[in-house]
Amino acid sequence: MGFCLPIIKLINSRVSLPGSPPGGTPSHKHFHRRPRKDSLPPEDQGPGRRQSLRKMGQLSSKNRNAQQVHVLLLGLDSAGKSTLLYKLKHAKDFTTIPTIGFNVEMVEVESGPALTVWDIGGQEKMRPTWSLHCEDADGLVYVVDSTDQRRLQDSREEFKHILKNEHIRHVPVVILANKQDVPGALSAEDVTRGLQVPKLCSSRSWYVQPCCALSGEGLAEAFHRLATFLQGRRKARDTLALFKQK
Repeated sequence: MGFCLPIIKLINSRVSLPGSPPGGTPSHKHFHRRPRKDSLPPEDQGPGRRQSLRKMGQLSSKNRNAQQVHVLLLGLDSAGKSTLLYKLKHAKDFTTIPTIGFNVEMVEVESGPALTVWDIGGQEKMRPTWSLHCEDADGLVYVVDSTDQRRLQDSREEFKHILKNEHIRHVPVVILANKQDVPGALSAEDVTRGLQVPKLCSSRSWYVQPCCALSGEGLAEAFHRLATFLQGRRKARDTLALFKQK
């Protein structure tokens, strides 16, 4: 199972949230997951790397005019959501803490739009807030811990529930069957059956990608697949709009 990390580049690495002291730790209300400061490269440790949410939509000058789309990154706690985002950025391992709130990262996919990825905390008390982020979502990446068979049913119920949200009723979905490096992990086919993906996603484009967030294997393919879905959906919408004008 090969992979090609250079396909994807992550920019605007960390976002300070409203209420956070400059260069300090965000208040408990907005606390979000990030690598420990001492695990980051020196150039990423200073407060100059942080940006406000107002500026999170800005790309580098080279890509400032690129089309941006919003993607939700969801899954139960400990599924590996934040780990895979930082793996895409730094191509190295990080020590992370549970996300209480959300992370926002920008992912640039080769020959595709810039993706603003919203990584929402997966603890039970955070899951009811998932729906609050659906309104502007163009796509969904759902991460499953393939080693946690005990909670697979819980993951399916949360997956089923979020798909019913009217704002993402037809958006494309990519499911990541994470932790494939662990012996005994469920295969992508097992996860597909366990989540009842063909049934729940019958009205949208979907794909299940086996991956390992720690090594990065499968991550580039997953986001490239999502970008392809998004481009296809946009073209279909544009064609329909043109047809209606005639």
